[in-house]
Amino acid sequence: MNFSQQIANHFRSAHFGGNWTSVNLKDTLAGITWQQATTQVYTFNTIAVLVFHMNYYVHAIIKVLQGGPLDAHDKYSFELPPIQSEQDWQQLLNKTWADAETFASLVEQLPEEKLGDIFSDEKYGSYYRNLHGVIEHIHYHLGQIVLIKKIILEAASDRQV
Repeated sequence: MNFSQQIANHFRSAHFGGNWTSVNLKDTLAGITWQQATTQVYTFNTIAVLVFHMNYYVHAIIKVLQGGPLDAHDKYSFELPPIQSEQDWQQLLNKTWADAETFASLVEQLPEEKLGDIFSDEKYGSYYRNLHGVIEHIHYHLGQIVLIKKIILEAASDRQV
């Protein structure tokens, strides 16, 4: 297995399982309702906003891996369209899982020698840096989602008592 395949597997495992931490996005989000996903806890971003935010950058890098320009702006990365139903929530999740698989497949196909090349612009560093950066970004926000989910579920269980 070459480095591109290893990076693709690392990315997949953050989304679908099998990583060193034994925590992944799909299992963490399983069973979360749209109401829970859009529940504001303290001043934190909602789970839905965090899912959108993580996938915003995945989607932007897919475009680059497909030969297009990098077109991502931090100011838009939290602009989640309204989630007003379970269908809206499931559409966001389905897009996230599909984009994750597309991303991983494109990374698998990336020639290993390209990993050291400049990613889109010199200021962003190499492909290697950006591919690992997006995985780090997923894990960072996954940790936030885990904590927000615990708070929401604990609050719900307190109301049941």
